[in-house]
Amino acid sequence: MTNPFYDPYRVLTKIYADGAHLKIALAETDLEELHRARTVKTVYGVLENDGYLSLCIRTFAPKSPKQAVRVLLKIALFHLIFLEKPRYMVTDTAVDLLKRMGKGGMAGFVNAFLRNFDGGKVHLPAGDEGLSVRYNFPLFAVKKLKEQYGGRAEAIMAARSRGVSVRFVRGEEKYLSRPHETTPFDHLFLFPNFTRDEGFFAGDYTFQSVGSVAVCSVVEPCETLLDACAAPGGKSVLLSGKCKEITACELHGHRVSLIGSYLSRMGVKNVTAMQADSSRFRPEWEEAFCGVLCDVPCSGLGTVAENPDLPLRKSERGIEELVAVQRAILQNCARYVKKGGALYYSTCSVLREENDGVVGGFLQGGGFVAEEADCPLAHEKTLFGLQFLPDTACGAGFYIAKLRKK
Repeated sequence: MTNPFYDPYRVLTKIYADGAHLKIALAETDLEELHRARTVKTVYGVLENDGYLSLCIRTFAPKSPKQAVRVLLKIALFHLIFLEKPRYMVTDTAVDLLKRMGKGGMAGFVNAFLRNFDGGKVHLPAGDEGLSVRYNFPLFAVKKLKEQYGGRAEAIMAARSRGVSVRFVRGEEKYLSRPHETTPFDHLFLFPNFTRDEGFFAGDYTFQSVGSVAVCSVVEPCETLLDACAAPGGKSVLLSGKCKEITACELHGHRVSLIGSYLSRMGVKNVTAMQADSSRFRPEWEEAFCGVLCDVPCSGLGTVAENPDLPLRKSERGIEELVAVQRAILQNCARYVKKGGALYYSTCSVLREENDGVVGGFLQGGGFVAEEADCPLAHEKTLFGLQFLPDTACGAGFYIAKLRKK
C-alpha cells in the first residue's frame, strides 16, 4: 500500500495492541525498503513522544477514540508537530489510509480533529506529571529518580541516544570515513546511522551497546566463565577473547538459538550455548566456574533513550517482581563460583532497588565481599558497584558489581 503512514501504523499497532517489543516489531514487519528510514524515524518518534501525543489527543477529543484511530492520530500528530509537515498533507494522508483500510466511518472524525488541532492549547501538567509527559518516563519512575538522584533526575530522563553502537573485529578503517563518535573502548564507535552490509554477515563487526562492552571490561580473564543470562550473546562473544571456556545459558529455547546464530556469525568456537533456568540450582555446576556473570532481567529504565517502548510496559509492581527474580538468580548462581572466584551482577537500570539494593541484601548472607571495580566509561561509584548514568555514559544507564567469593 503506497501511503507513508501505513508501515508505521502496522509496526505501532503490533506494539500498542499486541505488546510486541519495538525492535522485534520492526524486524518482523515487511517494510517498504525505499522508505524504511522514514518508517523507523516515525515509529521511534511516536514512541519517544507517546505521553505528549496522548495528551494532545485527550485535549482535543471529547471521548477517547478506539485504539486503531489513536495510533493513526499519534502518527499524524508526530508528522504535524515534530516533522512540521503541512497540515493538509498530514490530514489527507491519514484520511486516505483510513479509507484504504476499510475504516472510512472514522474519516470525518480524524479529518476534523487534525484540522482543528492547535498545539498552543496543549498544556503540560505541573510537577512530576509534567516531567513524565515531557520525557516519556512512567510517573512512578519519575518519583523514584527524583528521590534517588535529586536535581540530576531530569538530566537522566532527558538524555538521548548518541547513535548506533558498532563494535569492529576487523576492517573498521573502511567505515570510519563516515561521521562517527569515539568511545573509551577500542574498536567501538557511535554512528548517527549505520546500515548493515556484507561485513555484518562476515563477522567483521557487530552491533553492541556501550553498556554491554563496559560490563565486559569489568570481567577479568579466567579459565571458565558462566554467562547466566546470555541472550542474544553479545557479552559471551566479546568475553570469548579473554576467557578460555564460556557456558552461555538462557531460559527460553528461541533465545538460545539467537546465541547460537550470533556465535556462528562471529566465528566463535569456545562458547557453548544451552537452555537453563539460572534461578534453579544445577548440582553439576556447583563451584564449577572461575567466574559467573549475572546480567539479570531488569526494568531497562536506563535504556529508555534506546528503547522508547519500554515505558508502555513498566509499573511499580512489575519492578518489585523483577527484584525478586534478580535476587533468586544472584543467590543461585553464587553457588556456581569456585572459592576465590568472581561473581558479577549487572543490570541496565538506574534504580537503586535493582542494583545496590539487590547486591547489599545478597552480601548480608556472607560468603562474598564486594571488590572494587573500574571502567574507562564515566560512572559513579556506589556502595557496592559502579552506576553508569545516561547523561554521561553515552546515553545509557546500567550497573555492575564485582563480588569475590571468600
